[in-house]
Amino acid sequence: MKRILTGDRTTGKLHIGHYVGSLQNRVALQDAYDTFIILADVQALTTHFENPGLINESIYDVAIDNLSVGLDPNKITLFQQSRVKAIAELTIFYSMLVSVNALRHNPTIKTEAKQYGFDDLSYGFLGYPVSQAADMTFCNADLVPVGEDQVPHIEQARKIIRRFNTLYGKGESIITEPREFISNTPRLIGLDGNSKMGKSLGNAIYLSDTKEAVNQKIKLAVTDKNRISIKDKGNPDICTVSKYHQVFNPSSYNDICEMCKNASIGCVACKKQLSQAVNSLLEPFREKRAYYESHRDEVRAIIETGSEKANQIGNETVEQVKSAMSIQLI
Repeated sequence: MKRILTGDRTTGKLHIGHYVGSLQNRVALQDAYDTFIILADVQALTTHFENPGLINESIYDVAIDNLSVGLDPNKITLFQQSRVKAIAELTIFYSMLVSVNALRHNPTIKTEAKQYGFDDLSYGFLGYPVSQAADMTFCNADLVPVGEDQVPHIEQARKIIRRFNTLYGKGESIITEPREFISNTPRLIGLDGNSKMGKSLGNAIYLSDTKEAVNQKIKLAVTDKNRISIKDKGNPDICTVSKYHQVFNPSSYNDICEMCKNASIGCVACKKQLSQAVNSLLEPFREKRAYYESHRDEVRAIIETGSEKANQIGNETVEQVKSAMSIQLI
C-alpha cells in the first residue's frame, strides 16, 4: 500500500476547520493507504516553547480528536513526533540542502511570523519546513493531506528531496517525493470573518465543543453588517454564516441564500439552522470522544505502539540515507 503522512501540532484541541481541511480526508483514505498520523509536539515548540504544559496535554487532546472523527487505531499509525529519532536526524541532514533565504521567503513562514509577532525568528521556527520534510520522508510518504496554507511547505520539502536524490541517488530516488492532497474546503474562515479559523485567534468551533457552546458561538458569528432589520434584504456573499452553510449544510445552501436575499429569513433563524447542522456533524464525534477521554490509558497505548512502529521504519530510512551520503563507517 502507498503511504500517507499527515498530522497536527499539539498546541490545543482541533476545530472544524481542521476537520474539513484534512481530518475528513484522513478518514476517507485510511482503508486505501498505509496512514501515519503525527502528533507534532516538537514543531509545537516553535511557537509554544514557553508553555510545555499545553503541549503535553495537547498530545492526548489531538490524539483523541483524530480518533473521535473516525480514524481506526487498528488501521492507522498514530505516533508522537519526539519519540521518532529518525525525524530529528533527517532534519539535520536536510538542513544542509536548503538556504536560509529560501526559508525566509516561504510565504507560510512569513504569514505565521506576522501572526505570532515574531520579528527575530528562532532557528527552529525558520526551519519548520525542513522538519516537515523529515516528517514526510522518514516513512517515504506518497501523499500528504494538508490545508491550503501548508502547500508552500510541501513544495519546499519536494525541493529538498529532489536535491538529495540528485546529489546522492546515483540516478535513483532514495527518498520518495510526496504530493499534496487538498480538501474541497482547504480554508475555513473564522466565525469573526477573519480569513482563517485558528486556535490562537479565538474564532473557532472545536470538535470537542458541547452543543450549547456551538449554539452560543454561532449566535455571535458575523453576518452581513448592512442588514439591520429582518425586513432588510441581505447579501450572503459577505456573510460568514452563509459560507458555513455552504460547507456544513450544502443541501439547504441555495434556498437559504435566496431567502436571505429576499428577506424571508432572519439571521437568528439562519444561525439556528446552521447550529443544527454543525451539531449533527459533531454528535457522533462527542460519543467517541467521551469513550477515549474515559480510557486515557488506551490512548497512551495507541500512541506508544504507533511510535514504536514509526521508529522501526524511520531507522531503516535513516540507514538508507546515511549509506547514500557515505557517512557510515566502512
